[in-house]
Amino acid sequence: MARLHVPVRIRWSDIDAYGHVNNSAMLRLLEEARIAGFWGHDPADVAPEDDLSDPIIDGRPGSGTMTVIAAQRLEYLASIPYLRRPLDVQMWIGRIGGASIDVSYEIWSPVGVEPLVLYTRATTALVMVDAVTNRPRRLSEAERAACAPFVEPAVQFSRP
Repeated sequence: MARLHVPVRIRWSDIDAYGHVNNSAMLRLLEEARIAGFWGHDPADVAPEDDLSDPIIDGRPGSGTMTVIAAQRLEYLASIPYLRRPLDVQMWIGRIGGASIDVSYEIWSPVGVEPLVLYTRATTALVMVDAVTNRPRRLSEAERAACAPFVEPAVQFSRP
């Protein structure tokens, strides 16, 4: 199976008075990685020479589907200092349900930076919601097929 590797940069404003990434900023980092990894690309932002894969879940505005967060859990393993190189956010699907998926994450130090550090583990339960009815909708067969290459056992937290 394959994980999505999404580079996400830390902004200076993500750092708190203790000199590390603030916990609320961490949710934004996860959101940025999730959107980059799972959503479709706006055709206006894509050049003909770009080699972009099809979206796993197309939750862009206007797509007809909203991806609504039902739950999130994070486990901080090490403080993330300000880094100029992007973090390596690894994502995979830990569970496919009827109308939802669980996205698992591991946030690692930048690629090529030693020592290799696992900073955070997390999971997000995403519910597919019909944008017209505002009600949950089942994943399509195409969405299930798009998720299949990225299915691995869910992230394991240190504390149950």
